[in-house]
Amino acid sequence: MFGRKKKLDAMVAQLRPDLSRESLGVGPGFPGVAPNPLLSSDARKRNAELRTGALALGVLVGWREVNSNPRVVLMFDVETAEGISFRGVADEDLTITELARLAPGQTLPVRYRPAVMDHYVALARDADPARVRQLSDQIASRKRT
Repeated sequence: MFGRKKKLDAMVAQLRPDLSRESLGVGPGFPGVAPNPLLSSDARKRNAELRTGALALGVLVGWREVNSNPRVVLMFDVETAEGISFRGVADEDLTITELARLAPGQTLPVRYRPAVMDHYVALARDADPARVRQLSDQIASRKRT
């Protein structure tokens, strides 16, 4: 049972080297991208927690298509209200229109789990624009000082 996870990680690394920890820019503590998050109870639990997570701002670094849904893995440089910076990875289902609008350097609101800090984030599609502006101003003022 314990070796099964390592074998799965090795198989995913061979099949999709673009989704490896090194390629995504995260450390060895990153649990990895689930081949099918709908079949993974851990992924479903993580996604539920991320929907209620803390708000942060992420600058889009890049993305990788996982399959033809289009499901993509988005890589962000994330900055939190507390001043913590980290590389965040979001596993999202996007429409073709949303996918076409992606551009490196975009700043988007994301949610993360402060208690876990495992590099997983989710797009904060429900974020209040006023709260996002306030967070952006807070981060910008900290960078000026």
